[in-house]
Amino acid sequence: MNRKTFSAALILVAAAGSAFADDITVVTTPFASSLTRAEVQAELQQYQQQGVNPWARSYNPLQSFRSGTTRAQVTADFLAARDEVAASNSEDGGAAWRAARAPLSVHPVLAGDPVNAL
Repeated sequence: MNRKTFSAALILVAAAGSAFADDITVVTTPFASSLTRAEVQAELQQYQQQGVNPWARSYNPLQSFRSGTTRAQVTADFLAARDEVAASNSEDGGAAWRAARAPLSVHPVLAGDPVNAL
């Protein structure tokens, strides 16, 4: 079998095994609201009095948010965690970085070690 025939066969096998969309899901359970009409109307009136419309595209719930953490604290946290994040994103997933920082009193358990060899 030459290379072109093999690659064409491989593409056909991959295309035949792909997933297709299913029919729509019809929900037969009737909707039951947990609020009465009066409660919904009161909630809407409260939003309108506050000048807030949570259903508007321009709604920003974090508009008046103020952090309790200073910029200096965030910077210090980032610098402290930077090496661990870089190690975690490395090829070994940070295993070497964590092993280098493991307490020396802990006996490393290696693959092939007997369970009761302590």
